[in-house]
Amino acid sequence: MMNCNALWRLSTCVLFSVLSLSSAMAYGQEKPYKASSVWYVEMIRVKPGMFDVYMRDVLPLRAKIEEEAKKQGLIISSHVLSGPATGRDDFDVMFLTEYKNWAAFDGLEAKYEAILSKVVGSEEKQVQLMTKRTEVREIMGEKAMQEMSGTRATTTPQGPPQFRFGPLS
Repeated sequence: MMNCNALWRLSTCVLFSVLSLSSAMAYGQEKPYKASSVWYVEMIRVKPGMFDVYMRDVLPLRAKIEEEAKKQGLIISSHVLSGPATGRDDFDVMFLTEYKNWAAFDGLEAKYEAILSKVVGSEEKQVQLMTKRTEVREIMGEKAMQEMSGTRATTTPQGPPQFRFGPLS
């Protein structure tokens, strides 16, 4: 009788645990937002008096690189924003590049290297271009962020990969 009673208690505890976990998992997956595209943001501070020089150099090249990236399906869109810096440690130009999702970053560096070789030229030429740009701008920061909407969803955002695109900025 004692063994049957212990077995009954154990069965009840196991059933209760399974039901509790399954309801917690179902509730835990429902989020109050929907994760959407991923934006790669570059924040740049242009040195005083060099804004026109920098834009004349960077915008046409970025346009060619981004056009090729769009053709290959690597990016969805891109934008350039400009505004006054609010202090010495603030940026005044922001480059935004939109990707479909976090998975779009898989193998992205190698794909951009091929585009840069095609558009800019050899690695030596790319290094010269990046070195030249350090004279007119400073990269204040870079980050990848996921766009969110207020629609309920069952997916959660993942963390950003770490990489650098070289002569894009």
